Amino acid sequence: MLAARDEEALASVAGVIAADGGRARVVPTDVGDPRSVEHLVEETMGAFGRLDAAFNNAGGGYPPTPLADLTVEDFDRVVEVNLRGVFLCMKFDIPAMLGSAGGAIVNMTSTVGLRAWQGLGAYVASKHGVVGLTRSGALDYAGRGVRINAVAPGSIITDRIAALSDEQREPIVQAVPMRRIGLPEEVAATVAWLCSDGAAFITGAVIPIDGGQLARA
Repeated sequence: MLAARDEEALASVAGVIAADGGRARVVPTDVGDPRSVEHLVEETMGAFGRLDAAFNNAGGGYPPTPLADLTVEDFDRVVEVNLRGVFLCMKFDIPAMLGSAGGAIVNMTSTVGLRAWQGLGAYVASKHGVVGLTRSGALDYAGRGVRINAVAPGSIITDRIAALSDEQREPIVQAVPMRRIGLPEEVAATVAWLCSDGAAFITGAVIPIDGGQLARA
């Protein structure tokens, strides 16, 4: 099940999955709207009869801004998507998993969910909040068959970074001990593993995917 606000982008991803021999359903979803998130889970249960795994990775940000200059509207928007959105997804994911054979949830935080970063007060606060929600939820449901973990990517080749020139990317590369920028596929592989039986004894963990950046923080 693919969920996001951009239905056209969802359809594009679904097409790639289908071309590779898989199946994908598209459910346009706004994680800031409880009814929209509830509808996503209902659609999943209706299509498959169960929910085995969920990756809660919607996110938003803003240009670096000193804290006192950050507008209330921007603060609220970032917290609504990054933190409240994760809460709403977990709120509806968990009962669906409890109703079947359990499951695994992976939430998207960031290396700044485990440290601070100048000019990103609301973003940092929201990502720290995701870490707290993940760990608390993991303890709530550890004995009931639902595992909840988080991934904390560092510098990853997003559309924004991909659009930079080699010269512009060089400082980002130099900030990573492994001297390269991570790939989306590397994040996806970690998420897939956390959802698999190979990670059956792992819950409440926050896994950095950062080429060693946090090791020297």
